[in-house]
Amino acid sequence: MQRKFAFIPGDFYHIYNRGVEKRSIFQEDTDWKRFQSLLHLCNGKKPLVYKDIQGSPLESEVGQRILSILAYSLMPNHFHLIVREDQKGGASRFLGRLLTAHSMYFNQKYKRSGGLFCKPFRARRVDSDDYFRWLFSYVHLNPLDLFESSWKENGLTDVAGAVAFIKRFSYSSYEDYFHAGRKEEVILTKDALPTDVSALESVEEMLKEFKGFQGESLGIEYNRRDV
Repeated sequence: MQRKFAFIPGDFYHIYNRGVEKRSIFQEDTDWKRFQSLLHLCNGKKPLVYKDIQGSPLESEVGQRILSILAYSLMPNHFHLIVREDQKGGASRFLGRLLTAHSMYFNQKYKRSGGLFCKPFRARRVDSDDYFRWLFSYVHLNPLDLFESSWKENGLTDVAGAVAFIKRFSYSSYEDYFHAGRKEEVILTKDALPTDVSALESVEEMLKEFKGFQGESLGIEYNRRDV
């Protein structure tokens, strides 16, 4: 996958992509779960083979990691990742494998053809601890769009309900940081975190972090409806 964006080894990045024409990239629970498995299986030097996706894919050995995944969240028509580039070309190679594998699976399952994801994927360098904490909060709060679609613009009308929703949402890395025991934890390289995020166990604290900075005060070009 060719990009003009240059990833620098050792630096952290927010990577996101959506379905073409904002179409759904997941239609059934099995689609979401398979994509989570691919986050693990595509992040290694071992070739991806069909049998690795069967059975217990999150228990499969993948060899040396291509990059470090720090956080993620999946949405019906897009996804967010926070990663560290660990070797030159790692992020582009990982995304190429991930998007190709999911597109082939999705097109075969739902009898469609053509590209599933927008090209190229989008990425932004994380250049400060403040930005990282804000982004860590944003990525894990992003699923609130499914709970209360206008929360970013108008705030939450049901904070308790929002907290409960985030804690039971299965398709992000939030639970893997603050409530150990999920098999999906293998996706993450938590010891690569550049800053302490322990205070963000509280969904309320993540909301404060998000509201306190937003994108603008960090010098981030941020469009709520775009990401």
